[in-house]
Amino acid sequence: MKYSFIETTPESHFPIQNLPYGIFQFKDKGPRAGTAIGEYVLDLSVIDDAGLLKGTGAEEKNVFSASSLNLFMELGHPTWTSVRKKLQYLLDANTPDLRDDEELRLKAFHPLKDVEMLLPAKIGDYTDFYASREHATNVGTMFRGKDNALMPNWTHLPIGYHGRSSSIVPSGTKVRRPSGQRKPKDADPVFGPSIQLDFELEMGWFIGPGNRPGEPIPVNQAEDHVFGLVLVNDWSARDIQAWEYQPLGPFNSKNFATSISPWVVPLEALDPFRTPGPQQEPEPFPYLQQTKDGAFNINLEAHLTPENTEQSTKITNTNFSYLYWSIAQQVAHHTITGCNLLPGDMHASGTISGPNREERGSLLELSWRGTEPLKLNSGGKRSWIEDGDKLTISGWCQGDGYRIGFGEVSGQVLPALSEAKILGTQNVKK
Repeated sequence: MKYSFIETTPESHFPIQNLPYGIFQFKDKGPRAGTAIGEYVLDLSVIDDAGLLKGTGAEEKNVFSASSLNLFMELGHPTWTSVRKKLQYLLDANTPDLRDDEELRLKAFHPLKDVEMLLPAKIGDYTDFYASREHATNVGTMFRGKDNALMPNWTHLPIGYHGRSSSIVPSGTKVRRPSGQRKPKDADPVFGPSIQLDFELEMGWFIGPGNRPGEPIPVNQAEDHVFGLVLVNDWSARDIQAWEYQPLGPFNSKNFATSISPWVVPLEALDPFRTPGPQQEPEPFPYLQQTKDGAFNINLEAHLTPENTEQSTKITNTNFSYLYWSIAQQVAHHTITGCNLLPGDMHASGTISGPNREERGSLLELSWRGTEPLKLNSGGKRSWIEDGDKLTISGWCQGDGYRIGFGEVSGQVLPALSEAKILGTQNVKK
């Protein structure tokens, strides 16, 4: 087992076996690329300038001084592998190059608590899928009954929709409760703040090299186009969605905020945790038939913390491996029409739920559409997210004496704007 000269504990999310990438800024220094190791971020622009990344294929592009990872993502799998191997070599406990250069270490390492993490990429397009059979079945049962839970197409293709990339925000960004139209039962539509605000526990992945228009990505080459994974909370206004989604699907109910974790975990770091996904019946069309295991054993948790308390409640404990449709299948289906993906595009899995109640990835399911409120450790109950609530998602793969972690994605809910402010009449004198 490899060890770094930067000390890590067995519970650390960022050992030398991980080395995720992110964009950070520090004091008066602008955005640049880094990798997380233990409780520190290693400034990749500093060690690149020092010549320690020569021979990786990334050194001539100045990619680590950029304000996003897009240029690095574009370079592709061979370069990603080369940089990762060089970083693991440089951070190894037995390698003196960085370990024994005190001046360089002082420039290159910063405590994670002292830096501000930004979005890892300039996200051009965002696609959200609906790839969990358990989630789709739960939602379908609530709205259509058990006998019609899954739509006829669901087991034949990965369902997805195009989301809104401009409202993707990094962990820690506060989220404003949206207002919109909703329709109470047996009443006319009304306008006002959403009263059924929800979280959706998902995972996302960033695209590296894309494909040319008109040329689909084959399913068994799809992972070569995936740079790495992040945690995702795709906030959802269920009452707004219930009124607007027919016939075209989510719109205002999803476009107000999507929160992601700042560290992008390379697919290579997850490879030891590859596992078979669920049995697919009927057999998918040939363009969706993956020849290797496409799922990953990633533990996922969600915690809810009410305002003015530090007492959180773990409300979800699930696993990424429950997804019916794999990352590769989702990428292949996305491009089968010839749709061209671009470096920095983000895909998300859709809500990840398991077969047991505590494994459901949304309050819609956990409270069964509000009829079975959750009890909180602080003494309250929740059917939906209330103002001031903080929702935190974390995830990790458990190795032998180490973890490959994603850190966390968190967001606190702010009250909705007043109707006067929405209408622009708050300063108008009558």
